[in-house]
Amino acid sequence: MQPRMKSPATIIPEAMEPFQALNSIIAKSGLPQKLLALVHLRASQINGCSACVFGGYQQAKRLGETENRISTVAAWREAPFYTDAERAALDLTEAVTRLSDRSNPVSDELWEQVSKHFKERQLSALLLSICLTNVYNRINVSTRQIAGQC
Repeated sequence: MQPRMKSPATIIPEAMEPFQALNSIIAKSGLPQKLLALVHLRASQINGCSACVFGGYQQAKRLGETENRISTVAAWREAPFYTDAERAALDLTEAVTRLSDRSNPVSDELWEQVSKHFKERQLSALLLSICLTNVYNRINVSTRQIAGQC
């Protein structure tokens, strides 16, 4: 497979500056970095973004995430390796990433569950992280960026 074009981040680097700034803000939100890595990885798996799945795997490993948790994040509902807070975050990740799959993708029940585990600032950062991952996924999938090369 060949990319359709260079990464838009290299063509218009100043367009990536706000995304990088947002990433920095999210990182300072008080959410565990390992959780953010798992959320990024799960959204990227759903969207079929090989570049972001590869990068998410690398990031999770750098943060000291275990192979068990990384390798089963796609099946987190059935795997015993996740806390209730992580499960809530991954459920929210799937709902926000798959908005068009249901008429009420982020149900009141899901919102209540996530709100039990995260303060408003953390929940805001979690939503921003999920959305930002979806932006990266859509750019990379559309331009066919190659895992490990962008």
